[in-house]
Amino acid sequence: MRFILVFLIIYPFMFWCQFQIGHRTVTFNDPARSGGFGSGGGPGRQIQTEIYYPSYTAGESTPVATYPDFPVIVFGHGFAMGWDAYQNLWEHLVPQGYVMAFVRTEGSLIPSPSHADFGADLALVVTKMLALNTTAGSPFNGRIKQRAVIMGHSMGGGATMLAAENNASLAGIVGLAPAETNPSAIAVCGNISVPGLIFSGSSDGVTPPAEHHIPMYQGISSACKSFVSITGGAHCYFANSNFNCDFGESTSSQGISISRAEQHQKTFSILDPWLRYVMGPDCFALTDFHWSLNNTVGTINQTTCASANMNATIYFDNVNTLWTTTPGTSYQWYVNGQIMQGETNDTLVIPMDFGGDFSVSVFGPNEIGRAHV
Repeated sequence: MRFILVFLIIYPFMFWCQFQIGHRTVTFNDPARSGGFGSGGGPGRQIQTEIYYPSYTAGESTPVATYPDFPVIVFGHGFAMGWDAYQNLWEHLVPQGYVMAFVRTEGSLIPSPSHADFGADLALVVTKMLALNTTAGSPFNGRIKQRAVIMGHSMGGGATMLAAENNASLAGIVGLAPAETNPSAIAVCGNISVPGLIFSGSSDGVTPPAEHHIPMYQGISSACKSFVSITGGAHCYFANSNFNCDFGESTSSQGISISRAEQHQKTFSILDPWLRYVMGPDCFALTDFHWSLNNTVGTINQTTCASANMNATIYFDNVNTLWTTTPGTSYQWYVNGQIMQGETNDTLVIPMDFGGDFSVSVFGPNEIGRAHV
């Protein structure tokens, strides 16, 4: 259950700043396996990972932002595609407060990639990333929220299903035009119980939806799963332009009727509130997610996720203080839909030169809420 109340205060308008993007390369290892990509991670299989994270200063190896901790998205690339093809994703999501870890294994054409190893790599990097929160000397020590999603495109989307099989520790999974794999991603979906979100381009000829995306969606056993079909959407348009992917699509897909930028916009309009919900969870975002499913033009969608209830109260002293008496174990205040860093109590003192729409999320063991006036 979620409570929502937004109180409109008329002060000079300003936006709440988003984070800058820092980057580090880390090689993890799996001592039980061999191969991989990268070096320096220790004995066994090397799993080089490009990590983009919230920082107050953009650049290489800049300090991780200190507020307060950040959930993790582990990403699996498409067949013969590098992690750098997904710059559109990290430039959009990291400033919102997510750590994104791009796994670089199984990227070759010859030898052909091992889907099983790739799925195991994605699952392992989730464990390794979460463990950095308590790793002495790590720049991510104390900065990693213990919530993680695995997301993947094409081959990486299928490997996401393999990684999520019987993996109840995940907050959720996202497949961007997920491809069937060997072993079968479709076959394991019945063993996936965490929330799932599948995106599909209706004009995808590389992984035709009826043969790849739809069977995965139908097979996922989670009580909260959603399917988004982007009308006229392509297979490769979930990423930036990439020669290998674009060449393959030019020989197979027909009827693509939207631009890459339009496909990104439609994807993010639905992905953003879904991530806020499963990573929070924040039922205000669940309501936003349902709204986006119903109102994102050019998409045909379905979901089994239940709608959130809303019931909360915010009070105002007519000077500069807002507070809620709605009981909860923790709170998060927002202005104009953006997180207010450090404002996690049941009371908010508003700077006198600050204006906008204020709201609060109330979190509890089994209920969450936000308020609107």
